[in-house]
Amino acid sequence: MSGTPDFIAVVTGASRGIGKGVALELGAAGATVYLTGRGGKGRLPGTLAETAAEVDALGGTGVPVVCDHRDDEAVAGLFERVRAEHGRLDVLVNNVYNSPAAARHLGKPFWEVPPAAWDETFDVGVRSHYAAAHYAADLLRAAHGLIAQISSPGSIRYLHNAVYGVGKTAVDRLTADLAHDLAGTGVTVVSLWPGIVDTELLQLIPADENGRRLVTLPGEATVDLAEAETPRFAGRAVAALATDPARAELTGKAWRVADLADRYGFTDVDGRVPRTG
Repeated sequence: MSGTPDFIAVVTGASRGIGKGVALELGAAGATVYLTGRGGKGRLPGTLAETAAEVDALGGTGVPVVCDHRDDEAVAGLFERVRAEHGRLDVLVNNVYNSPAAARHLGKPFWEVPPAAWDETFDVGVRSHYAAAHYAADLLRAAHGLIAQISSPGSIRYLHNAVYGVGKTAVDRLTADLAHDLAGTGVTVVSLWPGIVDTELLQLIPADENGRRLVTLPGEATVDLAEAETPRFAGRAVAALATDPARAELTGKAWRVADLADRYGFTDVDGRVPRTG
């Protein structure tokens, strides 16, 4: 990648949450952003079409693509479309996650989390990342591109539940192994660890009598969501990496978004550098 803002990106799971935040920041950097999701309206705010329109408003080009990341043919078709329309891919952000399934089991011990939750988490959240990287590999190698995988410090400490932690550990291992295979190709592969992110799901938490929206994670201190990251904080990390000609020195590792903020000098939308991870 040349480091210019004229680049082509795919962000998986971009209807809302961190995926939407990443898409918006890449759009603000001038990118053409292919946004994937299952389409339609869910129980939480946000649709692919709405995200694409916001990308356009920020100066990029949003391309909504309905894609079920359990369907390999659909995923392969996504990257064939990118090839046909642009002939290259500069950035792949593997963010898609089975959030409804995960939300059902937050904070539960393993004996209360059914084995089916393992398959739900790994199918869309680990295998989906492998499949996207597989089908994008030729395009990324040609462009000396970037793969950014949204992971979590839950890969090194207990967070949410056992299935969540093992899944995020797998994502970080995948990052390391993809980077090994891509060594010498010019492609950089990183995991990103956001902290607590005030997504549409957490925005459902009501304020207490003091006007504070508090959340307590298993084994963690209670956090006031006023101190949380916005989804665009991680997006700024991806945009900074996408335009960094020296990013190869970061490949194969997991990086806290706050640490990348220190490295590149960006902040969240309110000017803070949140440190809740």
